[in-house]
Amino acid sequence: QVQLVESGGGLVQAGGSLRVSCAASGRTFSGYAMAWFRQAPGKEREFVAAITRSGSSTSYADSVKGRFIISRDNAKNTLSLQMNSLKPEDTAVYYCAASTYYIATNPGQYPYWGQGTQVSVSS
Repeated sequence: QVQLVESGGGLVQAGGSLRVSCAASGRTFSGYAMAWFRQAPGKEREFVAAITRSGSSTSYADSVKGRFIISRDNAKNTLSLQMNSLKPEDTAVYYCAASTYYIATNPGQYPYWGQGTQVSVSS
């Protein structure tokens, strides 16, 4: 299995940018599709973005399309999410997750999860 550790969260003003990262260890990172999910207080965990094993294809939630960019570096076993034009409604705990599917948007398709990193956007 793969172990995942997120980093890079913090507090940023609306309109600002932030980059969160996920370091993977254990099984071969390139063998997994990866994704970012987020969960705000009192809300269900929701899909943010996903990327295939090679990084050739990506998928985004409509709410972040055009503002967030998911990327991966298989040589460094790292997944990243560049978040631009942040809004207060982007405030949440952000989780990275790994899946053996080609690409997936359902959290139930991801058996491996990190512990999360808090992103807070002030208005």
